[in-house]
Amino acid sequence: MRLLPLSLAALLLPLSSLAYGFYTQTVDGIEWTYTVSDGEAAVGGDYFYFPSEDLQAIPTWTTGAITIPSTLGGCPVTSIGFHAFYRCSSLTSVTIPNTVTSIGGRAFSGCSGLASVTIPDSVKSIGYYAFDGCYNLMSVTIPSSVTSIGYAFSGCSGLTSVTIPDTVTSIGDGAFERCSGLTSVTIPDSVTSIGHYAFDGCYNLMSVTIPSSVKSIGYGAFNDCGGLTSVHITDLAAWCDISFEDGANPLSYAHHLFLNSVEVTELIIPDSVTSIGRYAFDGCSGLTSVTIPDSVTSIGYGAFIGCGGLAAISVSANNPSFSSRNGLLLSKNGRTLIRGVNGLVVIPSTVTSIEGEAFSGCSGLTSVTIPDSVTSIGGGRSPVAAA
Repeated sequence: MRLLPLSLAALLLPLSSLAYGFYTQTVDGIEWTYTVSDGEAAVGGDYFYFPSEDLQAIPTWTTGAITIPSTLGGCPVTSIGFHAFYRCSSLTSVTIPNTVTSIGGRAFSGCSGLASVTIPDSVKSIGYYAFDGCYNLMSVTIPSSVTSIGYAFSGCSGLTSVTIPDTVTSIGDGAFERCSGLTSVTIPDSVTSIGHYAFDGCYNLMSVTIPSSVKSIGYGAFNDCGGLTSVHITDLAAWCDISFEDGANPLSYAHHLFLNSVEVTELIIPDSVTSIGRYAFDGCSGLTSVTIPDSVTSIGYGAFIGCGGLAAISVSANNPSFSSRNGLLLSKNGRTLIRGVNGLVVIPSTVTSIEGEAFSGCSGLTSVTIPDSVTSIGGGRSPVAAA
């Protein structure tokens, strides 16, 4: 142990470090650097006090399996600081004691050799990019004490299994971005929001279940999930737009939920759905059929644009706002063609108008028969009619 007395430390350390409490202690042959505040220790430093990499918890050349001490300098270790193990690429395993309540931003970023980490139930928060670039980390169990995840596991390309507890209410922006090893994800009923690009680049992800508790999903949440073939969505009610404040003027942007997820073929929309958001399935070129229940009364503009493989749309006969004939999506009264499909298309004689971009992205369209009843064909951007 090398804990410097206050009088000696004053001669050797910068005043800013001394004021905050910066110490070192050797445990099991490893020299630990830590800070002290209010009687609690944090391995590594605080970025706002120590932006230098010299304040990492251990030397970057440390190898093998390590256990973070539960106490340092007689103080309980309650947090892992910013950059604490940054680029400690030779670490293979880390055990975190149950005294730790928070893991700081980029704490294990660049630990490319890390294959195992034990996160205790005491941990309540995991910082942004905490495990970014941990390519060899294969499985993670998130403790039940955690309520939100944001960018924490970005770039963990070796991650094949993740357990999300039912205490998590928010999967934040980029939480599992570029986790290309993930093949399936089950999101618990406790989750109410999924952030922008949450699963962006998970190109081996084959199936995902999104529960009815989820009320908002960010832009590109499943962007570039090229292997995604099964999507079970239980509630689209709140997915219409994302609002950003620009001074006093709100700006609206479309979701593009599955942007570039070209292999989605199965889409289950249950009776709980009342609204399908704008551009919700844009680019799902593998989608072949959609069944719309009677509960859906609103379909946003461009919901199925880019669905080049779409061959049929079926609408419940009891739906108050929409109908379908010959596999086409129509207004309830049958006078407006809202969305076309591929193949040999015969537009019913009830149709008098065709919405703008009704056949946009229908790359498999071979022929269209337009009846004499049609008096207008839209062009460019046009809102989707509800009746």
